[in-house]
Amino acid sequence: MKRSRINRIMAEADEMIRRHGFVLPPFAGWSPDEFRARADTARAVIDARCGWDITDYGAGRFDEMGLFLFTLRNGRLEDLRRGGGMCYAEKLLISRQDQLSPMHTHVIKAEDIINRGGATLVVELYGSDESGGFAEDRGGRVMCDGIARDFAPGEKLRLAPGESVTLMPGDWHAFWGEGGDVLIGEVSTVNDDETDNVFREPIGRFADIEEDEPPTHLLVSDYATWLAASG
Repeated sequence: MKRSRINRIMAEADEMIRRHGFVLPPFAGWSPDEFRARADTARAVIDARCGWDITDYGAGRFDEMGLFLFTLRNGRLEDLRRGGGMCYAEKLLISRQDQLSPMHTHVIKAEDIINRGGATLVVELYGSDESGGFAEDRGGRVMCDGIARDFAPGEKLRLAPGESVTLMPGDWHAFWGEGGDVLIGEVSTVNDDETDNVFREPIGRFADIEEDEPPTHLLVSDYATWLAASG
């Protein structure tokens, strides 16, 4: 993806997020130079990979297959392993109309996917057992807003604003906006985008960046290189 396109997507996303009554944290507005200058005090943000994340899954077709994400907070895998401490994460996502976030699952992460506003969020869903159903300990059902509902493998959930679905590790899911763009909330256990995304097809998690103009803000995937000399 061209950096100029990423800069535009950031600006458009910030506008949509504000339109739905959410405001990103102050570090979202930092320039690369500000991030470098504050890297020491922002070490927890950097190490947790909080911040801007825009991906075309390495396919170069963002409008067809892509996703905007902003990680607001993220806990520590060490805490999750020992069963205490900061074991949670939260994101805001934007899925554009008919823009596919492709079929994938997580080994560790459980998550609530919430339609925070906009159009309808479609979630194509398979459970974690061999037939694509939901395990017996879940009664073969999926939880939507805390309510158990019968579900057939591959069925498409249609979530209106305010509605949500709970996904457990091993549940396969793909999603997209229907009838317009959707602001999505994700509340989950600790998030590890580098190792805990398993895609059905051989695709990448992060975009390859063509630096055709300076970045407005750093992506989480920029931290390792742009902030390498800091902290």
